[in-house]
Amino acid sequence: MALRRGNREQMQFLPASIEQYVAQDAPVRAYDAFVDALDVAELGIRDEPLKEGNPSYDPVAMLKLLVYGYSYGVRSSRKLEREVYYNLSFIWLMGGLKPDHKTIAEFRRKHKEALKLSLRQCVRLCLKLDLMAGNVLFVDGSKIRGNASIKNTWTKEKCQQVLEKAEKRIEEVILEAEAIDEEEAGLPSLVAVKQELENTRGLKQRVEAVMEELRESGKSNLNTVDRDCTRINSLQGTGAGYSAQVVVDDKNGLVVSTDVASVNNDLGQFSQQIDKAQEELGRKCQVAVADSGYAWTEDLGKIDGQGIQVIVPTQRVASGRKVGEYDKRRFRYDPLKDCYICPEGNSLRYSGKTRKRNGKIYQIENKETCLVCPQFGQCTTAKRGRKVARLLGEELRDRLEAEYALPQNQSIYKRRQQKIELVFGHIKRNLGVTSFLLRGLAGVRAEIALLGLCFNLRRMMSLLGVQGLIRHLSRSPLQRPLESPAG
Repeated sequence: MALRRGNREQMQFLPASIEQYVAQDAPVRAYDAFVDALDVAELGIRDEPLKEGNPSYDPVAMLKLLVYGYSYGVRSSRKLEREVYYNLSFIWLMGGLKPDHKTIAEFRRKHKEALKLSLRQCVRLCLKLDLMAGNVLFVDGSKIRGNASIKNTWTKEKCQQVLEKAEKRIEEVILEAEAIDEEEAGLPSLVAVKQELENTRGLKQRVEAVMEELRESGKSNLNTVDRDCTRINSLQGTGAGYSAQVVVDDKNGLVVSTDVASVNNDLGQFSQQIDKAQEELGRKCQVAVADSGYAWTEDLGKIDGQGIQVIVPTQRVASGRKVGEYDKRRFRYDPLKDCYICPEGNSLRYSGKTRKRNGKIYQIENKETCLVCPQFGQCTTAKRGRKVARLLGEELRDRLEAEYALPQNQSIYKRRQQKIELVFGHIKRNLGVTSFLLRGLAGVRAEIALLGLCFNLRRMMSLLGVQGLIRHLSRSPLQRPLESPAG
């Protein structure tokens, strides 16, 4: 069978202009049109043509480079530098500009807020194009490692252990130095001993400073490379990182808002993320949905109190465990008498607060009632009789569990996985994002916002087509000229 072979000596002609390097329906043109449609003044980007010094690169072109690069998993400043030299779509996008990696990294570092606001303007555009409804919102989180090693994470226990070893080693080094002085020999060794003593004392001072910082901050751990990250546990093991949060609209699965928290779980994030998404939408949603990782009744109550339908399964519902014959849920609570009635008809009265003081304890009035009950040994084995705890907000939890079980709410909850899991799947699998590149909360929030924006643009191209999106962007009210200082 004949083979097609390449010929590197074959003479060819490239198009006469860079504009002809890419086709009219190439996705890069949509990214270019989107950034051109942004209100760059609102992003905080300023064009300063009269500024003295070496000419700087067009900030709009630099923003295009980051948006387009992140959309295809090219995030490293060095890799972006390589692309603007050898990738035709990048060359077209930049109009032949070739910034080096330091310039790219510096622009990203200085314009973190602009990256976050770009997602906000994208949401505004989606609302105008009726791609978002804002009625049903899904919340989810995922652990993403930070740009720091877990070895640089310190706890009070670790600090104490290192300090004890350092103090012990300092004593040993001093004794060695004294022995050398007595023998009056081995001067090179004496110099080495003094250097080790200085190094050990320096380590002790640094660890003491970390210990003091831990006490003042009240944190359980502190990473000395990225002080905002925390210890996270994920399927990939333990590391230093963040919990990335995303809120997605039900209509077309577009990202409404993103955030990052220095926590190892999602408890307490539900109300915060829904409120942020509603702020971005400029309206109140009707239904808010999340998985059982967000099931903290106190936090869910903040959204329920706004008149929003909350669909979040509790841990006991998500586990699928059946209700035991003598489970507390078999006991009936009488709110008028503030007591529980056991399956045998006996009363359990209030006897005090729980240890964490977040609920009440109810105990059988007469312990003999339990001891002579035929169910003793199955219901309880306590000699003082059966007791149950009622947490604060338990009425709300029971109501939310009952509402979650409704068929119409089950249908909404099943859509959650289809809509929001896709976002993290795209970010982690398609784009290969296993860790953040920037450090600090401001940096990682900018990165996750940029990744959310990239997902939205890819999704919008799927819904409208490349050229269809470009046509809509050309009519977008977001498009405004750059502000320039008066001449």
